[in-house]
Amino acid sequence: MTPQEEIEELIARISMGDRKAFATLYSRTSPKLFGVALRVLKQDALAEEVLQEVFLRIWDRAGQYRANGYSPMTWLITVTRNAAIDRLRRLRAQGQQSDIGDLAERLTEPGPGPEAQAVARDEARLLHQCLAELPPDRAEMVRGAYLDGDTYADIAEATGIKLNTVRTWLRRSLMQLRECLGG
Repeated sequence: MTPQEEIEELIARISMGDRKAFATLYSRTSPKLFGVALRVLKQDALAEEVLQEVFLRIWDRAGQYRANGYSPMTWLITVTRNAAIDRLRRLRAQGQQSDIGDLAERLTEPGPGPEAQAVARDEARLLHQCLAELPPDRAEMVRGAYLDGDTYADIAEATGIKLNTVRTWLRRSLMQLRECLGG
């Protein structure tokens, strides 16, 4: 069973009130969802509160999720992001700017810590190894589109390859990369 299928099954079981499935979903997805909330809110405490709200929503609305070919993580991330944005809007409407968060940002050292840097180096090394497995022209397209920010149209124009062909090659290359990266 793929991770996507596993999460879809957990959501289906949650919609029937399965607490064990809920606990499993929480343990598998909460770090990622916390990161999404933290990116929006910039404060650990607020992100934790939003994460609790999100999992209450997931418990209440699991039956509304429809497995339609999209990643269930996309649904979970969307719920989390929307909840975090709603919280941020409420805080701003109440005139509560994130003074505490601003102070914390000024007092802490910017950038990732040593552990995060080590993890990032390992992930970058693995990504470069996987990119090396692609044909050179496809690897260059992936780098252009996803690392340099080139649009598909820019790549098509620069390479002289039809736009639809560029899209197809990039989609296939991403699937190959996902497989290589273990996803």
